[in-house]
Amino acid sequence: MFASMRNNTFKAVVILGMLVIILAGIRAGAEIVVPFILALFVAVILNPLVRLLQRTGLPRMLAILLLAGAIVLIGALLLSTLVTMLNDFARTLPQYRQLLLDFLLAFQQHAGQLGVSVSAEALITMVDPNAAINLVSWLLTQLSGAVSGIFLLLMTVVFMLFEVPLLTAKLRHLLRSSTSGMAAIRQAIDGVSRYLVLKTAISLFTGIVVWLMLLLLDVRFALLWGVLAFVLNYIPNIGSIIAAVPAVIQVLIFNGTGEALLVAAGYLLINLLIGNMLEPRLMGRGLGLSTLVVFLALIFWGWLLGPVGMLLSVPLTIVAKIALEQIRGGDALALLLSDRSGWQRD
Repeated sequence: MFASMRNNTFKAVVILGMLVIILAGIRAGAEIVVPFILALFVAVILNPLVRLLQRTGLPRMLAILLLAGAIVLIGALLLSTLVTMLNDFARTLPQYRQLLLDFLLAFQQHAGQLGVSVSAEALITMVDPNAAINLVSWLLTQLSGAVSGIFLLLMTVVFMLFEVPLLTAKLRHLLRSSTSGMAAIRQAIDGVSRYLVLKTAISLFTGIVVWLMLLLLDVRFALLWGVLAFVLNYIPNIGSIIAAVPAVIQVLIFNGTGEALLVAAGYLLINLLIGNMLEPRLMGRGLGLSTLVVFLALIFWGWLLGPVGMLLSVPLTIVAKIALEQIRGGDALALLLSDRSGWQRD
């Protein structure tokens, strides 16, 4: 009995040690791993669109190239718009220096009444136009430097989409002795694909609604905040909150408390209607993950893979849960990740 316990303990220690080594390797090689994972999930999102174009009679190669061309065109238009807005922000910031200074000095006064000491020199430094212009210049440099990375990512996605028809046959050949293995892979692909496609549609709709709301309220850089809402909506639980912060702060400083409260109420209403009503209805029964696991996965994948890990925390956890269900002894861990209370299968 004791020999069996020692053997099980030794196996558990070995498995944990291997897991630590694998995670350390992934984090050390994040510069290579992250673009590959991101390209893989982008390919998962685009593959249903490719199949839709194929149903119209287009050959798969032409459908992929047409979709890639549309993405390049939309991306170029969006990038040029963002660059124009950042340049406009850099040009107009000195005009708002006095407004910023008055706001921050008022903030210092209120903070002093509450017993909180705030440095006036630090506040003046915060509204230095030269520092802000340098920040904008750095952002523009980062955007121009990211173009090559985005192009490489798109090329990887294109080649992945070309490989899709052959991938099923290859996996079936590799797993020809395990029908359950193919079923698990199909379940993972279907689950992640459905989640990513629906999440992308919902995030796009959220970004458009935020953009239109800010346009109606005459908020500057509305498109920038709409794009931010689209991207951060992929982050579960906290993404929509983070997306609202910069827009509300901008309106608070430049337009006053009343309009800032109105913008904050608009964000709250959008998140309530889309995040709490529309999204659960479209997602169906849910992700099969507990709420606590979704939050912890956000922290874990963000630590391991950075911002991309936060954006893809839910699909990565779905894949991990399905993989654990196929491993001997992994059912217990899969159950801990799920939103079920028993061993019954979905």
